[in-house]
Amino acid sequence: MSFSLDEEVRLYTIKAEREKYETLATLFGILTSIHYLEAAYLRDAITAAEYTPACTRLLSQYNTIMKQKVIKDEVSSVEDFMKRYRMDSSAALERVKVGVPATVEHPSGDSGLSGSETAKWVAETTESFITFMDALKLNLRAKDQLHPLLQNLVTGYARFKGSNDSEARSRLVGWLITLNGMSASETITEEQSRQLSFDVEHAYSEFFRSLGGKGT
Repeated sequence: MSFSLDEEVRLYTIKAEREKYETLATLFGILTSIHYLEAAYLRDAITAAEYTPACTRLLSQYNTIMKQKVIKDEVSSVEDFMKRYRMDSSAALERVKVGVPATVEHPSGDSGLSGSETAKWVAETTESFITFMDALKLNLRAKDQLHPLLQNLVTGYARFKGSNDSEARSRLVGWLITLNGMSASETITEEQSRQLSFDVEHAYSEFFRSLGGKGT
């Protein structure tokens, strides 16, 4: 049997196979984009204001595509995917493991907010704290229940000027990384729930104290 070098080689013959390869290619593209976005931010080629929404959008797309059955059937983890397709994208791997932009993980502390914007931010962050603490009191423990709430909380808390060197904020980021590495249906233990509740209440107290003085 002979082949023509001019003949196109097809990766698939049926629709299901085509959709599989397109989904894998999309994941490859998302991870590559995150990698180059991280590099651009580290080189100061883009500002924090440009980086943050772009990174947030890519992380959202990553989380969505990783839930698809075709991805779960093909690879056991993002590390497995990157190894299989020989991706040298350590920056992207670190970012998807953390689950939030670098500006949230390591805030600069300069919010640049006006008075009215600060009031709105304080109200939204306070609401995020209360919502998350209520979720823990209601014994919500699954990753898909807690992760989006904690992500909103950490994102808002990062705008607090005193949070950059805050041990309380670092603990919340650590919990976010822990949840980010769990499967959607996986749950934290009773002991983890109690510790998480303690850490969130401590961060809330720190945040609340700052409102009466120099924190914002």
